[in-house]
Amino acid sequence: MPVYRDDAVVLRTHKLGEADRIVTLLTRHHGKVRAVARGVRRTASKFGARLEPFMVADVQFYEGRTLDTITQAVTIGSYGAEITADYASYTAASAMVETADKLTEEEPSLQQYLLLVGALRSLARGEHGPNATLDSYLLRALSMAGWAPSFHDCAVTGEPGPHSAFVVQLGGVVAESVAPPGTPRLDTSTLELLTALLTGDWTTADAADGPVRSRASGIVAAYTQWHLERGLRSLEHVERGPGKPQKKVQPS
Repeated sequence: MPVYRDDAVVLRTHKLGEADRIVTLLTRHHGKVRAVARGVRRTASKFGARLEPFMVADVQFYEGRTLDTITQAVTIGSYGAEITADYASYTAASAMVETADKLTEEEPSLQQYLLLVGALRSLARGEHGPNATLDSYLLRALSMAGWAPSFHDCAVTGEPGPHSAFVVQLGGVVAESVAPPGTPRLDTSTLELLTALLTGDWTTADAADGPVRSRASGIVAAYTQWHLERGLRSLEHVERGPGKPQKKVQPS
């Protein structure tokens, strides 16, 4: 049976037997792969730590009938330790990998792979606040999957904006003529922040104040939960505080 290798980010793991794990990975060229990593729970395992969630590795697989087997793993991006050391980053990363797991299948999805790796790298480096990094990732991942939200023109009629009525079920802001009764309105600052998170305008995103970030996060969470069939369990644990991004202090 053939052997193949690919760059992959670890999404989740499950125990198998006394010493093995089933690892779910999002690969660069082979889509989502579930494979067995034998003996990785033993202390003498050579690559057990390289197959923990949030790690990025060059992985060699042996193709099997039902599950492939991981025969080698070389670290490319070691993000696990930095992410798990900070609770807000850990919960944000957990929501990211759960989203990637739900949005991807066996078909290759290079854009989703690159987006997830970039978001995890940013979290590990503390480049922006964990909430903002997560919200930006969610909006972009959903857009790549075909659910791009509209924060300016009407999502129903295409009527040029700006519009303030926001309807999750209709795909974003809508014109007054099609807004259902009681539709909530979003202020200009919140819409500007949502647009910045979607487009990667970090100058605008990092400058937003606490209340605006909180409102934007609520919109992103609602939009995500609506479009993912069973929602995200990990999103319930995400800290939604308004804290500004902080540089991580390295231990002496």
